[in-house]
Amino acid sequence: MNIADLLARNAGLYPEEVALVELNPAEGLRREITWRKFDERANRIANALLDRGIGKGDKVIHLMRNSTNWLEAYFGIIRTGAWVAPLNFRFTSGEIKYCADIAEARAMILGEEFRERVESIRSQLPTIEHYIFAGQGLPQGMAGFEDVIGKASLEPVKVVLNADDECGLYFTSGTTGAPKPILLTHRNMEAAAKTERAHHHQEHDDVFILIPPLYHCGAKMHWFGSLLAGGRAVLLTGVDPESIFRAVQKERGTIVWLLVPWVQDILGALDRGELRKGDYDLSRWRLMHIGAQPVPPQLIRRWKSYFPHMQYDTNYGLSEASGPGCVHLGVENEHKVGAIGKAGFGWQTRIVDENGADVPKGEAGELIVKGDGIMKEYYMNPEKTAETIRDGWLYTGDMVREDEEGFIYIVDRKKDVIISGGENIYPVEVEEVIGRHPKVHDVAVIGLPEERLGEVIAAVVMVKPGEVLTRKEVNEFCGEQLPKYKRPRQVFFGEVPRNPTGKIEKPKLREKYAGMKESFRL
Repeated sequence: MNIADLLARNAGLYPEEVALVELNPAEGLRREITWRKFDERANRIANALLDRGIGKGDKVIHLMRNSTNWLEAYFGIIRTGAWVAPLNFRFTSGEIKYCADIAEARAMILGEEFRERVESIRSQLPTIEHYIFAGQGLPQGMAGFEDVIGKASLEPVKVVLNADDECGLYFTSGTTGAPKPILLTHRNMEAAAKTERAHHHQEHDDVFILIPPLYHCGAKMHWFGSLLAGGRAVLLTGVDPESIFRAVQKERGTIVWLLVPWVQDILGALDRGELRKGDYDLSRWRLMHIGAQPVPPQLIRRWKSYFPHMQYDTNYGLSEASGPGCVHLGVENEHKVGAIGKAGFGWQTRIVDENGADVPKGEAGELIVKGDGIMKEYYMNPEKTAETIRDGWLYTGDMVREDEEGFIYIVDRKKDVIISGGENIYPVEVEEVIGRHPKVHDVAVIGLPEERLGEVIAAVVMVKPGEVLTRKEVNEFCGEQLPKYKRPRQVFFGEVPRNPTGKIEKPKLREKYAGMKESFRL
């Protein structure tokens, strides 16, 4: 049974139960859709695409913000046998063109927020024959989303889909360069659903509050666990602490996946008294989990001080492994906060050196994983595919260590390791230390070129609102906890840019701060 079949199954089992709630507090919007209606609308989109000649192996650009329409379009596309190519809603016109050109897309489904970006490059997208537009102010030459649905058949399509058929072309977020196209199959999607449900024990009566962008593997694959269980999901627009607490209370949420910045915001609001836990009924909220980036242990300890009985979990993953879960901490292992965990459900892990040989326990090496979630390939890039997938193992590019109990800890991205005076420094370790300072809201550590040492450590520090922090204070704090060679030689105060999934955009920081001399000597 593939992901598209799961939707049809839920429509048969729970036809009049609510499948999705779209919640936009800023606009006062609350919209819900049943499993039957969800399934029917996906069928209509699939039939509309088939009527336009879109079928197996074709590519459809999917450019929308989180909504029920997003998921209706997603399932409609994959039911035709076409490949859905969901794009980051932050992509510029140039990046949209870049992705459409690589995909040689024949159709695009887009939301009204992207009208100007798409219109500006439309004449440069010769392969796209059909545009379906969701929103107000229908552009000339495009079909309206609701009009398309209204005219198409609601009958199930007769396209036969196999486990190894391709279905998703995912473009990486681009924190380390130009987005890379990752090709996923139905087997990958099904594996993600099984892994997620096994990890978080989703049941039919769970309510998943879904906030991160659906175009990213992480958010959608976490929701696939709820899809497998036939549970309700709430698509929440708005990441401010009050909106999250209100959604949990009003929708009776049980599971919320948060990113580190959102947890920081909630804790800050609680600390300042701007948000009071006692003002909300959060009694059904059983699990808070985090992924997509390293999680500072002190952040979770602070969270548990407010929510001592709530389960916590973290998942490690990457788009090349169909999203989260190839490594998993587990709610039963909260005593190991700081670790990303052990091999996830259906996965194997190893830690290897530059030659692919296993490293001794306790030593840093590259994490490699094996399981049914491994992508088919980097599309149109056999060299990069061969470099990344070797003998069935996916080389993640992340440097990790394993402790005596078999728990894995992130050291850093392989490409982010700083080599200063011949010493390897892992930025995550330095970030964790600086992040403990009570005045620090967020921090990023990068390497900057330096003639004598090759690279020097630079810290970009984002101070908590209302606080004042000096370089001298950072200097003294690091001096107490880090050996000299690991202490920052340069400290800058400013924003820490993160992409929609919470990852620090370090190339932007390296470009911004290269050549600057705001520093202190240690």
